Amino acid sequence: MNPLYEQMPTSVFERMSGLAAKHGAVNLGQGFPDFGWPDEILEAAARAVVEGSNQYAPSRGLPVLREAVAAHYGRHYGLSLDAEHVCVTSGATEALGAAILSVVEPGDEVILLTPAYDSYAPMVRRAGGVVREVALKPPHWRLERETLEAAIGPRTRAILFNNPHNPTGRLFQEDELSAVAQVAQTHDLTVIADEVWEHVVLDGGRFVPLSALDGMAERTIKIGSAGKIFSLTGWKVGWMVAAPENAAVLARAHQFLTFSTAPNLQAAVAFGLAEGDGWIAPMQQRFARARDRMVEGLRGAGFAVLDAAATYFLCVDLAGSGIARGDEAFATAAVERAGVAVIPLSAFAEQDPPEHLVRLCFGKKDETITAGVAAMARAREMLAG
Repeated sequence: MNPLYEQMPTSVFERMSGLAAKHGAVNLGQGFPDFGWPDEILEAAARAVVEGSNQYAPSRGLPVLREAVAAHYGRHYGLSLDAEHVCVTSGATEALGAAILSVVEPGDEVILLTPAYDSYAPMVRRAGGVVREVALKPPHWRLERETLEAAIGPRTRAILFNNPHNPTGRLFQEDELSAVAQVAQTHDLTVIADEVWEHVVLDGGRFVPLSALDGMAERTIKIGSAGKIFSLTGWKVGWMVAAPENAAVLARAHQFLTFSTAPNLQAAVAFGLAEGDGWIAPMQQRFARARDRMVEGLRGAGFAVLDAAATYFLCVDLAGSGIARGDEAFATAAVERAGVAVIPLSAFAEQDPPEHLVRLCFGKKDETITAGVAAMARAREMLAG
């Protein structure tokens, strides 16, 4: 068997969710919401499966969805796009895989900003690439141009840039976006921009797509996700957006991964993108309320909670909370003894991993948050000191 996979441990999400099920724990680990989806989109999907086609969709996606993606980004960010810029995929992780396979050749180096989504490094290596980590530091997780520049070498081919950022909940600011753009242009790099959380931005924050910056439209591959926009993570509908000549290459990589995506779900997402702009602000407000509820509860229980401006995630500083155990030890004890599953942040980096932080998903109903906070308080009582 391929040693890349043979020697790979089980995903931290699969591991912690399995432990949550085994111990009957509240699952604040895996990043899926239990509220927030618009019923109208579910109804559109149901109609499409009965009234529409259930055979293979075009590999690049239904034209109606590709056009809806292009129009959505035109309305929200002023991007000048059409269907030829868009390739629909079976989720954003597949889009990332296709983008990496399209860009990376054996020996090419790819810059990852850590802590990073744990699929990035294996996918880069599967393409024959070499991972170069640039560590962001808590509590502010800022990206400095000098640090990014220092990681560039003669074999650097691409930067994988995630904004808003999972697992930290960080929304990068315009000076940080400019730093990425300047480095990419100076060194002739492609940027794979994982922007799936673009609409899960809280407190009136302003998301700016990297491709909107001067000189970046031709060298950016933008990754988007209907699952994140509409809180329908199980649908696995995503897309890649790039200059048409690059999108054609991305589509060739995609066609031999999943080939196509369920047509009824594509039709429903197209409906949602075309009709659902009014759903975005209420969705953001619901997630902000859920975050505030969790933060208030955790701080009341004595936890040090880092700020979160976007995504469904926040981080707890164990050391700052008076807990001497590392993140793995805390996470294991919390799920087995206190009844709550969280994600140790050290799983998101290979070099210099943060070992005093855990990630929690706040995209949950009030009762789930209440139960999760109570379990976290029990964990702190057991493990503090």
